[in-house]
Amino acid sequence: MIDVTSFANKPVGVLGLGRSGLSAVRALAAGGAEVWAWDDQAASRDKAIEEGVELTDLYQSDWSQLNTLVLSPGIPDQYPKPHEIATRARAAGCEIICDVDLLAREVSAARFVGVSGTNGKSTTTALIGHILKAAGRSVEIGGNYGIPALDLAPLGEDGTYVLELSSYQLERIPSVRLDVAVLLNISPDHLDRHGGLDGYVAAKRILFERSKENAQTIIGMEDSHCRGISLELMIDRGGKGIVPISGSARTPGGVYVENGMLIDDLENQQQSIMDLRVVPTLPGQHNWQNTAAAYAAARAADIEPETIAAAIKSFSGLAHRQELIREFNGVAYINDSKATNTEAAAKALGCYENVYWIAGGQFKEEDLGTIEEVMPQVKQVYLIGEAQDQLAGLLGS
Repeated sequence: MIDVTSFANKPVGVLGLGRSGLSAVRALAAGGAEVWAWDDQAASRDKAIEEGVELTDLYQSDWSQLNTLVLSPGIPDQYPKPHEIATRARAAGCEIICDVDLLAREVSAARFVGVSGTNGKSTTTALIGHILKAAGRSVEIGGNYGIPALDLAPLGEDGTYVLELSSYQLERIPSVRLDVAVLLNISPDHLDRHGGLDGYVAAKRILFERSKENAQTIIGMEDSHCRGISLELMIDRGGKGIVPISGSARTPGGVYVENGMLIDDLENQQQSIMDLRVVPTLPGQHNWQNTAAAYAAARAADIEPETIAAAIKSFSGLAHRQELIREFNGVAYINDSKATNTEAAAKALGCYENVYWIAGGQFKEEDLGTIEEVMPQVKQVYLIGEAQDQLAGLLGS
């Protein structure tokens, strides 16, 4: 855990006592802050009390005494409707931040790698961390993926934090200054939370506003939104430090995959690094793009290509992301339950033939999107959950 000392002897509000919220409470208290902690859910409050947290009802608090509110990422402060406490905080002139911002304030000497995108964030974050560890680097991996930011170990100037950053978190990290910023892709998601697609794209763009002047900027070239951001950055920065990546097409001056081969063109020499088709834990062009991003981030840390390639081959993959559960009687059983939007589901389905697809849950979009392109590879669909009737109608059409 990292003790947050920058608020010693000062009151700090914390709303939301899930994993990241409780982590923030512990870190702030350990650093000497006066923590005003609250959650709207009685079960969360009870759990916090069991952990020794002293609660403060923020609805009854004197907001003139507070300068900072640590707001859990899942709680809205703008769209679709701002939480009442967030509204009070803004009216009182409080800054609204998240736990990642507290981390950046305490360990500013370390290097920071931030990874965002609609899909592929967790895999890319984990892969970058895996490569750095394989190279003998001091590294901590977390953020939106895995371990909450303030539960990571403190690192000095020789250490690197590799953090997955959601669009929610990006809006609440004013103190973060990234050494490497990775934006994989953008497709419609969380639109209600950002007031529409333009707001969602703007939230993702914050990744580069929270980067150092000399930061390495790694950005996917496979969707129009990222290409547009890349063009803006090229103009703003004169092309300096911008690395284009792709899992399916040439990106001159960047890192890309062509016919399964990972190509390093950072020095305009088109160096073949490895054949990604032999890496079973990273199937499909979407994972090849994730790998290209991780390779570029590792090269920004001066890790040799041979070391990176060896680490990629040893990557074990992540649970619930095209995870091979078992092969039985010639049938492979794949768990891809982290695919919660049509773009992610389509990418996974496109990796296989003769698919028997179990789908359901909550449907967040208006149509099937790119899933329609891969349906010829699907033999049969089994629908479950809340969205089964809506999906049945779309698939029937």
